[in-house]
Amino acid sequence: MKLQFKVQPYQTEAVDAVVDVFAGQPFADGVKYRIDPGKGAVATLLDDAGLRNAEIALTPPQLVTNVQQVQRARGLELSKDLKDPVKKSAAPINLDIEMETGTGKTYVYIKTIMELHKRYGWSKYIVVVPSIAIREGVKKSFDITAEHFQQHFGTKPRTFVYDSSRLHELERFSSDSGVQVMIINTQSFNRAVDAEQKASEGKRALPI
Repeated sequence: MKLQFKVQPYQTEAVDAVVDVFAGQPFADGVKYRIDPGKGAVATLLDDAGLRNAEIALTPPQLVTNVQQVQRARGLELSKDLKDPVKKSAAPINLDIEMETGTGKTYVYIKTIMELHKRYGWSKYIVVVPSIAIREGVKKSFDITAEHFQQHFGTKPRTFVYDSSRLHELERFSSDSGVQVMIINTQSFNRAVDAEQKASEGKRALPI
């Protein structure tokens, strides 16, 4: 049986609310880089080439203005800055997007990924979920909506579930120019970050 997905106006509005935060960001297919393979290894520009998302070109005041425009249009309280005053996160930008249960949040963020790629060229995404069960459900959602988004965007996200025993999938995630999505649960994500921080001592990404 082939599933049919109906485009709901409120879901489209939700996607636009996120994408419009970056209005003015120039389109860029990606930034090439070469990863230093470390001591004793020989690498070429082709063998170790990767592709990452272009940096956000907008200044913090420009982003705040965009956020406020989105909030103002929806009758929301206006944010004063980009950081979360409660979580005290080190991340430069924190965006909280809230939707009620049963409104199609997974569909909306998949479509948001596709729109961000279409408008700004960003192609690398990591979806972090709280449990293995939810992780499997998210992967299934990506799989069953793939054809739907292929029809609407001319391409579809290529997804994989992070597994430390299949690191070749990370290499593809890095080097492939298409929309790439890694799905990972919180525990695995924290372990991977810790391992990367230890392994990256003395190493750095080199621009091509």
